[in-house]
Amino acid sequence: MTITTDMLATHPAASADVDQDVLTRCIEACIDCAQACGMCADACLAEEMVADLRSCIRTDLDCADICATTARVVSRRTGSGADMIKAMVTACAAACKSCGDECAGHASMHEHCKVCADACRRCEQACNELLAAMN
Repeated sequence: MTITTDMLATHPAASADVDQDVLTRCIEACIDCAQACGMCADACLAEEMVADLRSCIRTDLDCADICATTARVVSRRTGSGADMIKAMVTACAAACKSCGDECAGHASMHEHCKVCADACRRCEQACNELLAAMN
């Protein structure tokens, strides 16, 4: 059990509109990806060839913000926000694809980019699974 699982299970407005395991995986993947992207951006800043990593840093920071916001929006279970949730999750999947692709391009030289790309791929997949479950 995780805190996310516990909170969803005990939420008074918990609904059966979406599989709770799929929802939990998406929320947790977004949180993990936001952390990985923020740390990857910081690691890129510490690299000697930082100028060559500008695009990676920007993509990392954008993805981190989008993932963190998506986790918060998707965690809200009160009321009906399906359209907003779908829009956020769609944007998050796109940001994760973009960031994953960018980091994968540096993964052979920078291990932190490999770790970040993997986190992005997991988050993209979790977002797409949630979107499928919502349709």
